[in-house]
Amino acid sequence: MNPSTSPRTERAPSHRLTPWPKAVRDVVVNGLSASVKALPPWLFYDATGAELFEQICDLPEYYPTRTELGILTQHAPALARHAGPHAALIEYGSGAGIKVRLLLDELETPQVYVPVDVSQEQLMAVADERAAQYPGLRVMPVCADYTKPLELPQLPASARRIAFFPGSTIGNFHPTEAAAFLHRVRHTVGARGGMILGVDRRKDPRVLHAAYNDAAGVTAAFNRNLLVRLNRELGATFDLDTFRHVAFFNDEASRIEMHLESTIAQQVRVADVVIEFDAGETIHTECSYKYDEARLTELVEESGFRIEALYTDVNDWFWVAWLQPT
Repeated sequence: MNPSTSPRTERAPSHRLTPWPKAVRDVVVNGLSASVKALPPWLFYDATGAELFEQICDLPEYYPTRTELGILTQHAPALARHAGPHAALIEYGSGAGIKVRLLLDELETPQVYVPVDVSQEQLMAVADERAAQYPGLRVMPVCADYTKPLELPQLPASARRIAFFPGSTIGNFHPTEAAAFLHRVRHTVGARGGMILGVDRRKDPRVLHAAYNDAAGVTAAFNRNLLVRLNRELGATFDLDTFRHVAFFNDEASRIEMHLESTIAQQVRVADVVIEFDAGETIHTECSYKYDEARLTELVEESGFRIEALYTDVNDWFWVAWLQPT
């Protein structure tokens, strides 16, 4: 796409999701009251969490971001050819919006860019940047939890809908949830659409362990910031000094697990509920599944797509997949 030849900029209003409805309070309380305590990973992404994640992406141990960027840099022209002209590009979990520029630079006359993210402050900043960089491209930000069914703004009927889900975030879903999410995306893009999907591959567990236990402690701060957010926004009473970051590779499940472990027996108040913790008890905050080709093919086909192309790096650590609806 050549920005200098585009005639104008059009911005659509943000479709906001109220960040702390009663339903979210109930999700937190129910998750912490369960026999195995767990919280959904989208809680990581307040403004501080989003900033910490961007720091994680620059860490020497954290290979996914730079590896995927390398694949996209090399293969964006091929992905743009798959997508074709006049695309409506829908990015789930837009974050800092860096990777999408590699696609926008190669796409032929894209019509619309729809970034979807839960962090409203970062979302609106990214939307403003992309609208300024690509005059004439309609930028229509949606502030929402994309892991749930969501309503997108009305898109031009002539535009081919292309979903973009980078960053190996598909690995944060349990495989059953991943299939349900991809099935919703398949419904959104329709029979003539497509999807560009980032997927972290199985590899040496030592590489995985280092990526989620960085020496600088940024991932630990990112994990514990979830408790800071609950203290601030739900009036919780977590003492961060009594919770430690734990991350390890579960080989049987083919996933990294991230937890917050209580180092003492204690009580924590969340909203109007008292939560009991035993010493050593954890809150399961995130999974990151790692895929081989057989697992990925099964997931994709179950969701109504097929793998049309797989692009990887020299280490075979990561995939960027082009998916076509079946």
